[in-house]
Amino acid sequence: MLLLLFLKLISLSYEIVITESDHDHYSFTSSQPATCHDDEKSALLQFRDSFLINKSASGYEGAYPKVLQWNNPQEGETSNCCSWDGVECDEETGNVIGLDLSSSCLYGSINSTSTIFRLVHLRRLNLSYNHFNYSQIPASIGQFSGMTHLDLSASAFSGQVPVEISNMSNLSSLDLSENFFLELKNPNMRSLMQNLTSLEILNLNYVNISSAIPDFLANLTSLTTLGLYNCELQGEFPAKIFQLPNLQILIIGSNSNLNGYLPEFLQPSLLKILRVGNTRFSGSIPSSIQNLEYLEFLIASQCNFSGPIPSSLGNLTQLVELSLHRNKFHGSIPQWLSKLNNLKFLSLSDNNLGGSLKFDMFFNMKSLSGLQIGHNNLSLLFEKGNKNATLAKFNLVGLGSCNLIEFPDFLRHQNKLETLLIADNMIRGPPLIPAPSIKKFMAGGNMLKG
Repeated sequence: MLLLLFLKLISLSYEIVITESDHDHYSFTSSQPATCHDDEKSALLQFRDSFLINKSASGYEGAYPKVLQWNNPQEGETSNCCSWDGVECDEETGNVIGLDLSSSCLYGSINSTSTIFRLVHLRRLNLSYNHFNYSQIPASIGQFSGMTHLDLSASAFSGQVPVEISNMSNLSSLDLSENFFLELKNPNMRSLMQNLTSLEILNLNYVNISSAIPDFLANLTSLTTLGLYNCELQGEFPAKIFQLPNLQILIIGSNSNLNGYLPEFLQPSLLKILRVGNTRFSGSIPSSIQNLEYLEFLIASQCNFSGPIPSSLGNLTQLVELSLHRNKFHGSIPQWLSKLNNLKFLSLSDNNLGGSLKFDMFFNMKSLSGLQIGHNNLSLLFEKGNKNATLAKFNLVGLGSCNLIEFPDFLRHQNKLETLLIADNMIRGPPLIPAPSIKKFMAGGNMLKG
């Protein structure tokens, strides 16, 4: 559930930056809504009235103020809050059990006296993509001991994550990500997580943790998604986490003090996204990585990996992105890469790869739109008159420091090219006239004239 939530952490652009693009929200509908309780209706209306409605408070595309559709009946009128946008009620009791106010343009502070805490039957709460004015997450959140889903992401909370969340032992999904001033230090991650043994989704991206990852996370066998991107993690990453039987998304990149290695993958795995870039991970990529047969994104750039690029990667036919730049890989760029028909982005730049490479292999990769192989020790070979060169459509090409003496002819056919990195070669003569689509053109360190 909510697996697409973490696709917002994957960008197919050459910088592999975080972009928020696709955020799933809980959606509550009922064909015949139950009748809500007056006290809960009152609590909802008071909660609404405690905030300003400001469009800029929700950065998510498609945001709208759901609470403006809630009506406050006049004397003698009735209104059923179970039919309000974002409200879910138990069909038998009429109690409010779900509240989805994600991207609702709410602006203001929230504290432990908020009337939302009078909704004692809540099981699912989504307040993501609002702006709570850098207030702290109220300790009262811990009273929702029966809650299964809590999403407070991207809502401008700050301060320490309250230890009371550890009382919510029924949580299967916890998302506190993208609250850039939120901390998990005292209590630390171990204290917070020790009771949350039912978790399937844990997203703490951008939460300042500044400690090691506790080993017991490897005991959360129901975990499908673990997001710990840019959390200032330290120490050694527990290798057993890679072996969790239901894990599909593992994102631990941009933790520059996090050590680790890729273990042998001896059992089939459900992993689809593996992101360890910009860490201190080292060693080689094991040949057993071929057992990650569902893997779509392998982002292991800016680490200390070494050795050759294993041929077993060629068996990962579902790969959409393979980013291994800025490591210490050596050997040649393998021809089997051309068999990865789903690959859209390939980055092998800034390694120690060498030898002659027939560039035409990339023309056969029909899905490929981003390619970076510069700053290695390569000699590129281009076949004259290759008809496939006119079919390939790149939006990014990086061929810096590739011993080129002229602009490759295929570039003349790239009418969708946005980024061309071709600096530090030996290209003479007049510069290539960039395509109208070009946004970034780097050709310094050549011998261009005119």
